[in-house]
Amino acid sequence: MSENDRPDRPVKDRPWVMRTYAGHSTAEASNALYRTNLAKGQTGLSVAFDLPTQTGYDPTDPLARGEVGKVGVPVPHLGEMRKLFDSIPLTEMNTSMTINATAMWLLAMYQVVAEEQNPDLSPEEVAAQLAGTTQNDIIKEYLSRGTYVFGPEHSLRLISDMIAYTVHQIPKWNPINICSYHLQEAGATPTQELAYSLCTAIAVLDAVKASGQVSEDDFEKVVGRISFFVNAGVRFIEETCKMRAFVRLWDEITAERYGVTDPKMRRFRYGVQVNSLGLTEAQPENNVQRIVLEMLGVTLSKNARARALQLPAWNEALGLPRPWDQQWSLRLQQVLAVESDLLEYDDIFEGSHVIEAKVAELVEGARAEIERVQEMGGAVAAVESGYMKQALVASHAARRARIESGEERIVGVNCYETTEPSPLTADLDAAIMAADPAAEQSAIDSVEAWKAQRDEAEVARALEALAAAAKTDTNLMAATLVAARAGATTGEWAGTLREVFGEFRAPTGVSGAVGVAAPGADLAAVRERVRATGEELGGRLRLLVGKPGLDGHSNGAEQVAVRARDAGFEVVYQGIRLTPEQIVGAAVAEDVHCVGLSILSGSHMELVPAVLDGLRAAGLADVPVIVGGIIPDSDGRRLRELGVAGVYTPKDFGLTEIMGGIVEVIRRAHDLD
Repeated sequence: MSENDRPDRPVKDRPWVMRTYAGHSTAEASNALYRTNLAKGQTGLSVAFDLPTQTGYDPTDPLARGEVGKVGVPVPHLGEMRKLFDSIPLTEMNTSMTINATAMWLLAMYQVVAEEQNPDLSPEEVAAQLAGTTQNDIIKEYLSRGTYVFGPEHSLRLISDMIAYTVHQIPKWNPINICSYHLQEAGATPTQELAYSLCTAIAVLDAVKASGQVSEDDFEKVVGRISFFVNAGVRFIEETCKMRAFVRLWDEITAERYGVTDPKMRRFRYGVQVNSLGLTEAQPENNVQRIVLEMLGVTLSKNARARALQLPAWNEALGLPRPWDQQWSLRLQQVLAVESDLLEYDDIFEGSHVIEAKVAELVEGARAEIERVQEMGGAVAAVESGYMKQALVASHAARRARIESGEERIVGVNCYETTEPSPLTADLDAAIMAADPAAEQSAIDSVEAWKAQRDEAEVARALEALAAAAKTDTNLMAATLVAARAGATTGEWAGTLREVFGEFRAPTGVSGAVGVAAPGADLAAVRERVRATGEELGGRLRLLVGKPGLDGHSNGAEQVAVRARDAGFEVVYQGIRLTPEQIVGAAVAEDVHCVGLSILSGSHMELVPAVLDGLRAAGLADVPVIVGGIIPDSDGRRLRELGVAGVYTPKDFGLTEIMGGIVEVIRRAHDLD
């Protein structure tokens, strides 16, 4: 008798779905990575799309320059979706797709590929077998991640249409992941994370109900298919309590606000990507134990255990992880699920007075904040007024201040900094994977070849029908499927809807955020240096903080802007998704003394030189440029050779120190020292 066959051995629960978040360069390269990961024991797919795909641009669009294949895989048309899932049977797979503004379009292409894989089945039979999730939470995009396209009204219409369609046609699909993950990345406290994500869920459910596309009898199914995508930080006791608070609050909201009587439909269903914000560039080997602790926060509690889990790699603060790094993260999950006894026991926290007290505290605080947002008119109103964004920026600023003061300690960063040389990072350029530099041209060639072989008249008719439907209250999923089958591109689908719906720019939250930097000697010294330098130059120092390209992760840029204002700079910050030309235009119009660029998507080697060239052409070659982002050492050296005055990466956590560096850069540019 084997060990596993012993009659007294406890029966294990089924483990969560194990994923790694992956996609890069090309559909072919990503497909090879997926099949390799599945062979290693991964039990679900989590697809990362590149920024042009997420924001509805084809690789041929000028806005896509430098961004193609950088943070995910480009999927500009049905042909690339076929390549992405080649030899992967979609009717047997559970696929999570991190896609929001263009979620309807990507789901349509996914469904069409599944139909092509199963020619003996009807489209309805194929759809009924598909299982997975589209992220599709646009409200958190306005607050933290920045891949929105349309305004709240039209975005909620697309979400409602998708939810109604999937409930009726793809019943095993989760049409939306309400995301608290990115709220935590943007600085949310556990209370804010609970409150703002649940307010988003309320806004979505209210919109579906108001659309009239789902009967009262089917509305419980809508609630039952709502899933959440949650962050888990290193404070794993607090994170465990947060998850238990989510379970309690969701059960309460769905029962009391929506009258859901079936307990299964009220179940809080969530997947997790554990915290990437807390990963450090300094002593990055410490990230492994951070990831393990974060994983425990969402797995230890049986009554609030994640249904799916994906872990970052230890080196994500350095750059793009290699396949081996992702395998390491997968093995962390497998050791916990297979070797430990975690899955053999009932909830180990049930009856704990300590846990119960913390859960009650979080529930009470979240309820109060939910009520505050609802009194404003709900999540959409709180986005449009800037309330939620300002709250997150201020909360993030408070955290940064605690780290700088040493109140919040991070091993290897602001304490225990002495270290032995690490063999993992002896060769930094080899410790990460570089995206294929030929990916952009490959994607451009793919779009051109695709358009050359399709029926242009059929595409035109499909897009005209899509535009006509968008002007009515017709569910847009049917017209979207027709466009996908006809061969329309991602940019054409989004462009058609842009013409009908218009575009939207969310509030930055910077102007109303409260500066919380401690007024200590260091900041006072920098303020005096800023004031004195301004007087020498004949006016207040002006800093332009720019976000070139499609990277919407604006947290770092916002914190730089807030601290610069605290330090006495006049700050020009226009938000995300600007072209190099727009940034140069702003530098000219505002007569700035320094340009600071924040790029986290890996497109710095394409976009920064474009800004430098533009400044020279505008006669501003003497205006210094500094750059911040996840920038490998070799790229940093090259940027300095090109004329960049300073390069900052995640290891440079001292914002006041950075402000001092900016003043010195300005003084050197004007020969003041």
